[in-house]
Amino acid sequence: MSDAITTESVGSRTPRAGLLVGLVVALAAAACTVEVKPAGTALVDAPDVGSLTVANVEASQVPEPYTDLRSDEQAVVDLFEGTSPSVVYISTLTRRSDFFGRGETVPGGSGTGFVWDEEGHIVTNYHVLQGADQARVVMHDQTGYLATWVGGSGRHDLAVLRIDAPEGSLRPVARGDSDHLRVGQSVFAIGNPFGLSATLTTGVISALNRQIEGLTGDVIEDVIQIDAAINPGNSGGPLLDSAGRVIGVNSQILSPSGTSAGLGFAVPVSIVERVVPQLIATGEYTPARLGITPFSSQVNQTVSQRVGVPGVLINQVIPDFGAAAAGLRGTNPRANLLGDIITSIDGEAVTSYRDLRRVTDRYKPGDEVEITFSRDGETRTVVTFLR
Repeated sequence: MSDAITTESVGSRTPRAGLLVGLVVALAAAACTVEVKPAGTALVDAPDVGSLTVANVEASQVPEPYTDLRSDEQAVVDLFEGTSPSVVYISTLTRRSDFFGRGETVPGGSGTGFVWDEEGHIVTNYHVLQGADQARVVMHDQTGYLATWVGGSGRHDLAVLRIDAPEGSLRPVARGDSDHLRVGQSVFAIGNPFGLSATLTTGVISALNRQIEGLTGDVIEDVIQIDAAINPGNSGGPLLDSAGRVIGVNSQILSPSGTSAGLGFAVPVSIVERVVPQLIATGEYTPARLGITPFSSQVNQTVSQRVGVPGVLINQVIPDFGAAAAGLRGTNPRANLLGDIITSIDGEAVTSYRDLRRVTDRYKPGDEVEITFSRDGETRTVVTFLR
């Protein structure tokens, strides 16, 4: 079966008698001299009946470019034209060995990114670059650059590349506010789905405060759920509000087929603004830590149920961190001493170490937090710092 796509015209059909009349007219015209009209008169092909004919079309009949767009349409056009120069296409290459053990470079995947600053930093998803040996960034004007790796956080599915572009040629995105979004507001995604560059899709925020799993198994929280079409290749592209400001990074879709099914997820810009500066400065993301080591989830759950206190049982306290400074106690099996059980951080309940990491990930090293914990059946509260 052919893969070719065929189209069928939709419209009125010419009666058979009309065809006969048209054929007679065309044959008669064959004996006539063809007159070519002056420039400005459009030429169109007539049916082939043995000779070439020219149909005369007045210039006034040629449609003019759209100049009467509705205000809402014009706003979207302006948004795309103003923001698309900040969006880039990313393709990756991977080194592998062939059957004879010889090294070869083969295409990897592709995705989207956007210009973060005038120093050439490009933000994208970590999974776009995972396993790649080389990345190429293509700008809106089709200028291509080999990119260098700056850093990444699989935990947040964010990564940063850098390109050596001429001064003044980069247009960083405008950054918005993801902390005050509302369900129902319009969103716009620009990306390269299926390798088709500079593609715009539109939709609305369909839900807020979703949680998705990062590449390390940690939870990414406060995720934005959208119904704008997000497909393979959109990953790493910007999610924009109606003012053209970035409010998130398109990261995942929920689809049995692997293509858009009306459920896309974007990492909020509040997380991006916390993670990306660290990646640029140090090449990696260092989460704010309380300074404890936990037990396995199974041990933690068993002890919590036994003592009737849901929380995080401390295994060991690490010196020079906030937990040690606050006097929190670890478990000492030799002395038959149960460690403290952390039950909440700044008033938010935590029942597992994964919960604790999720909550502390909202903070920066040096921030103070209030820790509520249980010791020997007594509830206590301390204020300490994260490091």
